[in-house]
Amino acid sequence: MRNKLLLEGLSDAIGFIGGALLGFWCARLLGLDIFAAGYSTASVGGIALVGIGGGIGLQLARRWRAAQASKPDRD
Repeated sequence: MRNKLLLEGLSDAIGFIGGALLGFWCARLLGLDIFAAGYSTASVGGIALVGIGGGIGLQLARRWRAAQASKPDRD
């Protein structure tokens, strides 16, 4: 039980952070600066890409975990 919860937490965190970083770098490639002063359109667009990337990464991590759980054990 303890290892299952640890795997769930780590996979969610890695998926979210990885997706958010991917969203951040996509925003940078598009010229959107999330750290710009104020809330310009470019800044809000970059923040949205980071959030969307984090959400997609989290969902991919959960789907990976579900696929691992459906595999039969080889023990």
